[in-house]
Amino acid sequence: MPHHPFRVLCCALLALATGCTTVTPSVDRVAAQPLTADRLKAAAVTGADLGPGYTVTVMAPGRETRQGSDRRTSDVAACQPVLDAVGPGDPATGPFAETDLDVAVAADPRTDPKGARGSVYTGLLAFKPGRAADIQTELDQVLARCGSFTSTGQSAGGPGRKGGVVRARHRLARLDTPTPEGADGATAFTLTDESGPDPLAQRALMARTGTVLAVFTTVGTGKDPAPAPDDRLVRTQVAKLHRAQQP
Repeated sequence: MPHHPFRVLCCALLALATGCTTVTPSVDRVAAQPLTADRLKAAAVTGADLGPGYTVTVMAPGRETRQGSDRRTSDVAACQPVLDAVGPGDPATGPFAETDLDVAVAADPRTDPKGARGSVYTGLLAFKPGRAADIQTELDQVLARCGSFTSTGQSAGGPGRKGGVVRARHRLARLDTPTPEGADGATAFTLTDESGPDPLAQRALMARTGTVLAVFTTVGTGKDPAPAPDDRLVRTQVAKLHRAQQP
Protein backbone atom coordinates (compact mmCIF):
# COMPACT_ATOMS: atom_id res chain seq x y z
CA MET A 1 0.00 0.00 0.00
CA PRO A 2 1.14 3.63 -0.50
CA HIS A 3 3.09 5.28 2.26
CA HIS A 4 0.47 8.01 2.67
CA PRO A 5 -2.69 6.13 3.66
CA PHE A 6 -5.02 9.12 3.78
CA ARG A 7 -4.48 9.41 0.04
CA VAL A 8 -5.50 5.79 -0.40
CA LEU A 9 -8.77 6.36 1.42
CA CYS A 10 -9.47 9.69 -0.23
CA CYS A 11 -9.00 8.01 -3.59
CA ALA A 12 -11.38 5.27 -2.51
CA LEU A 13 -14.05 7.81 -1.68
CA LEU A 14 -13.64 9.55 -5.03
CA ALA A 15 -13.61 6.28 -6.95
CA LEU A 16 -17.08 5.56 -5.62
CA ALA A 17 -18.43 8.16 -8.01
CA THR A 18 -17.91 5.77 -10.93
CA GLY A 19 -18.21 2.47 -9.07
CA CYS A 20 -21.71 2.65 -7.58
CA THR A 21 -25.25 2.79 -8.80
CA THR A 22 -27.10 6.08 -9.04
CA VAL A 23 -28.37 7.41 -5.73
CA THR A 24 -31.00 9.97 -4.86
CA PRO A 25 -29.41 13.42 -5.16
CA SER A 26 -28.72 15.13 -1.87
CA VAL A 27 -27.63 18.63 -0.92
CA ASP A 28 -25.01 20.10 1.37
CA ARG A 29 -25.81 22.72 4.00
CA VAL A 30 -27.67 25.47 2.13
CA ALA A 31 -25.56 28.24 3.66
CA ALA A 32 -22.26 26.60 2.79
CA GLN A 33 -20.11 28.45 0.28
CA PRO A 34 -17.85 26.45 -2.09
CA LEU A 35 -14.19 26.90 -1.17
CA THR A 36 -11.46 27.84 -3.61
CA ALA A 37 -8.07 26.17 -3.31
CA ASP A 38 -6.69 29.16 -1.39
CA ARG A 39 -9.64 29.30 1.01
CA LEU A 40 -9.48 25.56 1.61
CA LYS A 41 -5.77 25.77 2.44
CA ALA A 42 -6.48 28.67 4.80
CA ALA A 43 -9.14 26.55 6.53
CA ALA A 44 -6.67 23.74 7.30
CA VAL A 45 -5.63 23.35 10.92
CA THR A 46 -2.25 24.57 12.10
CA GLY A 47 -0.09 23.76 15.07
CA ALA A 48 -1.20 27.03 16.64
CA ASP A 49 -4.85 25.97 16.35
CA LEU A 50 -4.19 22.67 18.12
CA GLY A 51 -1.70 23.76 20.76
CA PRO A 52 1.29 22.00 22.37
CA GLY A 53 1.89 18.39 21.42
CA TYR A 54 0.79 18.72 17.79
CA THR A 55 2.96 19.20 14.70
CA VAL A 56 1.20 19.89 11.40
CA THR A 57 2.97 19.35 8.07
CA VAL A 58 1.34 20.40 4.80
CA MET A 59 1.94 17.77 2.14
CA ALA A 60 1.94 18.13 -1.63
CA PRO A 61 -1.50 17.14 -2.98
CA GLY A 62 -1.72 14.19 -5.30
CA ARG A 63 -2.66 10.57 -5.28
CA GLU A 64 0.06 7.96 -5.43
CA THR A 65 -0.47 5.28 -8.01
CA ARG A 66 1.19 2.03 -8.85
CA GLN A 67 1.52 0.88 -12.42
CA GLY A 68 2.06 -2.53 -13.92
CA SER A 69 1.75 -6.06 -12.65
CA ASP A 70 0.42 -5.38 -9.14
CA ARG A 71 -3.10 -4.38 -10.22
CA ARG A 72 -5.73 -6.48 -8.42
CA THR A 73 -9.17 -7.52 -9.62
CA SER A 74 -12.01 -7.93 -7.13
CA ASP A 75 -14.24 -10.99 -7.18
CA VAL A 76 -17.14 -8.61 -6.40
CA ALA A 77 -17.61 -5.96 -9.09
CA ALA A 78 -19.14 -3.45 -6.68
CA CYS A 79 -15.92 -3.51 -4.62
CA GLN A 80 -13.53 -2.85 -7.51
CA PRO A 81 -13.40 0.94 -6.87
CA VAL A 82 -11.73 0.25 -3.53
CA LEU A 83 -8.95 -1.76 -5.19
CA ASP A 84 -8.59 0.76 -8.01
CA ALA A 85 -8.00 3.38 -5.35
CA VAL A 86 -5.06 1.51 -3.81
CA GLY A 87 -3.71 0.32 -7.14
CA PRO A 88 -2.85 1.94 -10.50
CA GLY A 89 -4.88 4.71 -11.99
CA ASP A 90 -6.58 7.85 -10.72
CA PRO A 91 -10.34 8.25 -10.20
CA ALA A 92 -12.16 9.86 -13.11
CA THR A 93 -13.99 12.25 -10.82
CA GLY A 94 -12.34 14.31 -8.16
CA PRO A 95 -12.47 17.47 -6.07
CA PHE A 96 -11.61 20.86 -7.52
CA ALA A 97 -9.43 21.67 -4.50
CA GLU A 98 -7.42 19.55 -2.07
CA THR A 99 -5.20 20.13 0.94
CA ASP A 100 -3.31 17.26 2.59
CA LEU A 101 -1.85 17.27 6.09
CA ASP A 102 0.24 14.99 8.27
CA VAL A 103 -0.56 15.73 11.91
CA ALA A 104 1.86 14.27 14.48
CA VAL A 105 0.25 13.84 17.88
CA ALA A 106 2.42 13.48 20.98
CA ALA A 107 1.40 10.75 23.39
CA ASP A 108 0.18 11.64 26.87
CA PRO A 109 3.27 11.23 29.12
CA ARG A 110 0.99 10.09 31.95
CA THR A 111 -0.02 7.01 29.97
CA ASP A 112 2.99 6.60 27.66
CA PRO A 113 6.28 7.47 29.38
CA LYS A 114 8.21 6.89 26.15
CA GLY A 115 6.46 9.88 24.61
CA ALA A 116 5.71 8.07 21.38
CA ARG A 117 4.03 10.05 18.61
CA GLY A 118 1.29 8.95 16.28
CA SER A 119 0.25 10.39 12.93
CA VAL A 120 -3.19 11.29 11.67
CA TYR A 121 -3.21 11.76 7.91
CA THR A 122 -5.82 14.35 6.96
CA GLY A 123 -7.21 15.03 3.51
CA LEU A 124 -9.46 18.07 2.87
CA LEU A 125 -11.42 17.75 -0.38
CA ALA A 126 -13.60 20.57 -1.72
CA PHE A 127 -16.44 19.80 -4.14
CA LYS A 128 -19.20 21.57 -6.00
CA PRO A 129 -22.45 21.91 -3.99
CA GLY A 130 -24.20 18.56 -3.50
CA ARG A 131 -21.29 16.34 -4.54
CA ALA A 132 -19.83 15.78 -1.06
CA ALA A 133 -23.19 14.55 0.23
CA ASP A 134 -23.58 12.19 -2.73
CA ILE A 135 -20.14 10.69 -2.13
CA GLN A 136 -20.97 10.04 1.50
CA THR A 137 -24.17 8.25 0.44
CA GLU A 138 -22.22 6.19 -2.08
CA LEU A 139 -19.67 5.28 0.57
CA ASP A 140 -22.48 3.96 2.76
CA GLN A 141 -23.57 1.71 -0.12
CA VAL A 142 -20.08 0.29 -0.63
CA LEU A 143 -19.67 -0.38 3.09
CA ALA A 144 -22.91 -2.35 3.00
CA ARG A 145 -21.83 -4.43 -0.02
CA CYS A 146 -18.14 -5.03 0.58
CA GLY A 147 -17.74 -6.30 4.12
CA SER A 148 -15.50 -9.08 2.85
CA PHE A 149 -14.13 -9.78 -0.61
CA THR A 150 -11.10 -11.27 -2.29
CA SER A 151 -8.91 -10.12 -5.14
CA THR A 152 -6.55 -11.64 -7.68
CA GLY A 153 -3.36 -10.05 -8.91
CA GLN A 154 -0.13 -10.86 -10.68
CA SER A 155 3.07 -10.62 -8.68
CA ALA A 156 6.20 -9.58 -10.54
CA GLY A 157 8.40 -11.36 -8.04
CA GLY A 158 11.84 -10.04 -7.16
CA PRO A 159 15.39 -11.11 -6.38
CA GLY A 160 15.25 -14.76 -5.43
CA ARG A 161 11.46 -14.83 -5.71
CA LYS A 162 9.24 -16.16 -8.44
CA GLY A 163 6.26 -14.15 -9.64
CA GLY A 164 2.78 -15.56 -10.14
CA VAL A 165 -0.89 -15.22 -9.29
CA VAL A 166 -1.57 -13.76 -5.85
CA ARG A 167 -4.87 -13.84 -4.02
CA ALA A 168 -5.68 -11.56 -1.10
CA ARG A 169 -8.58 -11.07 1.27
CA HIS A 170 -9.90 -7.64 2.16
CA ARG A 171 -12.36 -6.43 4.77
CA LEU A 172 -14.32 -3.21 5.07
CA ALA A 173 -16.08 -2.59 8.37
CA ARG A 174 -18.26 0.32 9.41
CA LEU A 175 -17.58 1.81 12.84
CA ASP A 176 -20.06 3.67 15.01
CA THR A 177 -19.12 7.33 15.34
CA PRO A 178 -20.85 10.51 16.48
CA THR A 179 -21.14 13.44 14.08
CA PRO A 180 -18.71 16.17 15.19
CA GLU A 181 -20.29 19.51 16.09
CA GLY A 182 -20.46 21.69 12.98
CA ALA A 183 -20.44 18.76 10.54
CA ASP A 184 -23.37 17.62 8.40
CA GLY A 185 -22.51 13.94 8.66
CA ALA A 186 -19.80 11.46 9.58
CA THR A 187 -18.86 7.93 8.53
CA ALA A 188 -16.13 5.82 10.12
CA PHE A 189 -14.70 2.55 8.85
CA THR A 190 -11.65 0.31 8.64
CA LEU A 191 -10.05 -1.13 5.50
CA THR A 192 -7.95 -4.23 6.16
CA ASP A 193 -5.60 -6.12 3.85
CA GLU A 194 -5.29 -9.65 5.21
CA SER A 195 -2.88 -10.93 2.55
CA GLY A 196 0.15 -10.93 4.86
CA PRO A 197 0.97 -12.61 8.17
CA ASP A 198 0.18 -9.39 10.07
CA PRO A 199 -2.88 -7.67 8.52
CA LEU A 200 -2.47 -3.99 7.65
CA ALA A 201 -5.46 -1.90 8.71
CA GLN A 202 -6.37 1.68 7.90
CA ARG A 203 -8.97 3.41 10.05
CA ALA A 204 -10.78 6.46 8.75
CA LEU A 205 -13.31 9.04 9.85
CA MET A 206 -14.92 11.02 7.05
CA ALA A 207 -16.65 14.18 8.23
CA ARG A 208 -18.76 16.16 5.75
CA THR A 209 -18.95 19.89 6.40
CA GLY A 210 -20.85 21.81 3.74
CA THR A 211 -19.12 21.19 0.42
CA VAL A 212 -15.94 19.71 1.96
CA LEU A 213 -15.03 16.17 2.97
CA ALA A 214 -12.39 15.88 5.69
CA VAL A 215 -10.87 12.40 5.91
CA PHE A 216 -8.85 11.56 9.03
CA THR A 217 -6.83 8.33 8.76
CA THR A 218 -4.61 6.26 11.04
CA VAL A 219 -2.73 3.04 10.31
CA GLY A 220 -2.20 -0.11 12.33
CA THR A 221 -1.71 -3.85 12.11
CA GLY A 222 -3.34 -6.90 13.60
CA LYS A 223 -0.90 -6.76 16.52
CA ASP A 224 -1.16 -2.98 16.96
CA PRO A 225 -4.64 -1.83 15.79
CA ALA A 226 -5.10 1.60 14.23
CA PRO A 227 -6.34 4.09 16.86
CA ALA A 228 -9.30 6.41 16.43
CA PRO A 229 -8.27 9.76 14.91
CA ASP A 230 -7.39 12.34 17.54
CA ASP A 231 -10.59 13.96 18.82
CA ARG A 232 -9.15 17.46 19.28
CA LEU A 233 -7.83 17.44 15.73
CA VAL A 234 -11.18 16.33 14.32
CA ARG A 235 -13.21 18.88 16.29
CA THR A 236 -10.85 21.76 15.52
CA GLN A 237 -10.65 21.00 11.80
CA VAL A 238 -14.42 20.61 11.41
CA ALA A 239 -14.98 23.91 13.24
CA LYS A 240 -12.58 25.75 10.90
CA LEU A 241 -14.26 24.29 7.82
CA HIS A 242 -17.66 25.28 9.17
CA ARG A 243 -16.57 28.90 9.76
CA ALA A 244 -14.87 29.12 6.38
CA GLN A 245 -18.09 28.31 4.52
CA GLN A 246 -20.37 30.78 6.24
CA PRO A 247 -21.79 33.54 3.99
